[in-house]
Amino acid sequence: MDPSANGTILLLSDVHARYRVVDAQVAHAEGELGRRVERVVVLGDLGLFGPDLHAHFRRGRRRFARPVAFIEGNHEDFVGFDHLVRSYADVVDHLPRGSVHEFGPWRCLCIGGARYMDAWSTPRGCEIRDQDIAACLAHAPASVDVVLSHDCPTGLDVASDDALGHLGSPGVPGFAAVAAHLRPRWWFFGHHHRWHECERDGTRFVGLPQSWQGYVLVDGKGGVRRVEHEVVLPPRPRWWRLIGLR
Repeated sequence: MDPSANGTILLLSDVHARYRVVDAQVAHAEGELGRRVERVVVLGDLGLFGPDLHAHFRRGRRRFARPVAFIEGNHEDFVGFDHLVRSYADVVDHLPRGSVHEFGPWRCLCIGGARYMDAWSTPRGCEIRDQDIAACLAHAPASVDVVLSHDCPTGLDVASDDALGHLGSPGVPGFAAVAAHLRPRWWFFGHHHRWHECERDGTRFVGLPQSWQGYVLVDGKGGVRRVEHEVVLPPRPRWWRLIGLR
């Protein structure tokens, strides 16, 4: 990642292997801004699955229009994760758990993974472990401006996707300690498939919907803009809906 970049960063979440949506939202953002988006960061559920990646980027010979990085969500291939990250490093960058990256003026802590909510369709490799929380707490207080995660802290009154409502209150308990220790200005997350915004102890929390419903723009001067924009999708096979994907 280029720490000298001062352009606009586009944040989106829950792509679920609909890679064309990334470029569609970039094109919309650039039309609205009248200038180039510097890079895209996906807040989990990119859809790191070998067959989908191969079909789009190898057989289809496509590339993203702008540099794309991602943190892992809960719907990725965790059995082949490391191999896929290496094999598609020319296409997308992975931001490991507990790592800090500079995007323009922002120092961003990345925390991929999720709490184990929908166990019947989520591989265990996604689970946020004690060592992941410890890696985040190892950073000095006030050393980051932004946290980028897939799941959210508990206690934010985030409404889950309707299909997961019976699983109880969402969020990762250990994230509260991370927020209290680092006191970031902003915390962006996805996973719950709907917009959410609130403030706790000086940190502004923003939850993003699925990628085709909108995105957030973070500019080089510290500005943050939420954009609702619907990308029309071709239908998925019925079995996708049966496992909670759209």
